[in-house]
Amino acid sequence: MKKEKIEFVKSKVRNIPDFPVKGIQFKDLTTAFKDSESLRIMCDALTELYKDKGITKVVGIEARGFIFGAILAERLGAGFVPLRKPGKLPAKTIKKTYTKEYGDDTIEIHEDAISENDVVLMHDDLLATGGTMAAALDLVRTMNPKEVYINFICELVDLKGRALFPDVEVTSLFDFEGE
Repeated sequence: MKKEKIEFVKSKVRNIPDFPVKGIQFKDLTTAFKDSESLRIMCDALTELYKDKGITKVVGIEARGFIFGAILAERLGAGFVPLRKPGKLPAKTIKKTYTKEYGDDTIEIHEDAISENDVVLMHDDLLATGGTMAAALDLVRTMNPKEVYINFICELVDLKGRALFPDVEVTSLFDFEGE
């Protein structure tokens, strides 16, 4: 993807100081999502990254990971698997509790969502410290898929979340450093 197109998308990201707690500089990607050109650029770039990987399932992390997770699944000819907060999935689930920046949280996935024949792309909007995706990866790995890839739209490099995934290919469309 051309650098100027990615810079255009980055320019659409809004900073929200002291959200959700004092001292956090929140990167609000919804302003990039609502711009039609920015949305198209992101969809095209993500599709290009994974079109030749044989993806059979895309796991979207609640809630913003659902947006591009579903788009990617459709574009890649794959199924979409939502990873949700407790009590939101109707069938039998497996769950993982983990610690993130602002406290503990729990996520769940249907126990039959992924098979050993699946090539899985896990998607969320932003990589900060990586706690949510690390917990999600643990859940997905209990189902023994053939291969797992991890993707984010945006990465906050200074928080070093990528270090949690030394044995998985991790991509992000763009990053912010020192902000």
